[in-house]
Amino acid sequence: MPKVTFIIDGKEKTVEFEQGKLEYQHHGLPESFLDVAMNCGIPLEHACGGSCACTTCHVIVQKGMENLSEMQDNEADRLDTAWDLRTNSRLGCQAVIKGDVVGEFPMYTRNYVQEGGAIQLGKSNRKDEEAKAAEVRP
Repeated sequence: MPKVTFIIDGKEKTVEFEQGKLEYQHHGLPESFLDVAMNCGIPLEHACGGSCACTTCHVIVQKGMENLSEMQDNEADRLDTAWDLRTNSRLGCQAVIKGDVVGEFPMYTRNYVQEGGAIQLGKSNRKDEEAKAAEVRP
């Protein structure tokens, strides 16, 4: 079973799924980063619904690039328009997971209105919120 580690704001969340058994959510390709994220309740922005028409699901693959499907021309063409493109960049809706992989969601892909955060581009307030919550606990 592939282990998928998502890195969001420096925090890691690892999930596993059995290939061929994951319910297809119709967000991107089956068993793609986006499909796995949606099945596991992990917010990965996808403004176009996972149809490879935008770059909001841009993922930076930290480990396991060899465990992803080969990049197709339509993904490469779309990815060329992504901000902060790297050699290990993939679109979450197109990169099908075939083994263990670690992917980071870049800060600029967050939709703070939809995901319930502050509207400050390039800056998450998640750490501030966690610090305040820790202060309140006995």
